[in-house]
Amino acid sequence: MRIGELAARTGVSERSLRYYEKQGLLVSDRTPGGHRDYAERAVDRVIRIQELYAAGLHSTKIAQILPCMRDADGGPNVRATPMLVAELKTERDRIDRLIADLIRSREVLDEVIDTAAGRTAEPMAAAAERA
Repeated sequence: MRIGELAARTGVSERSLRYYEKQGLLVSDRTPGGHRDYAERAVDRVIRIQELYAAGLHSTKIAQILPCMRDADGGPNVRATPMLVAELKTERDRIDRLIADLIRSREVLDEVIDTAAGRTAEPMAAAAERA
């Protein structure tokens, strides 16, 4: 498929797709006319790249991770080194800390909303029982 179709199917700009290629994250063949031609599996690859970017990883780390991940058309590659596994665990811990911070922020915001609405904050246990 051409770059425009891949962009439309993944919601990723053509500019980003070119960047992914430049970073070694995505591969295309070339038509006799010099246009990029992507395999069907490129759709899954681009979606996976987007997920990794959304997790806060940078392109260098993504380039290390991608060969170790299971693609829709095959099994996982066993190129993951113990060092890469340790780095990925560190990234997961960072994400866990961000999630915990967001939960705390939401709880504070809920208290402010309750106060602003003229309600008193209900004990957490009572709220949990109703849920």
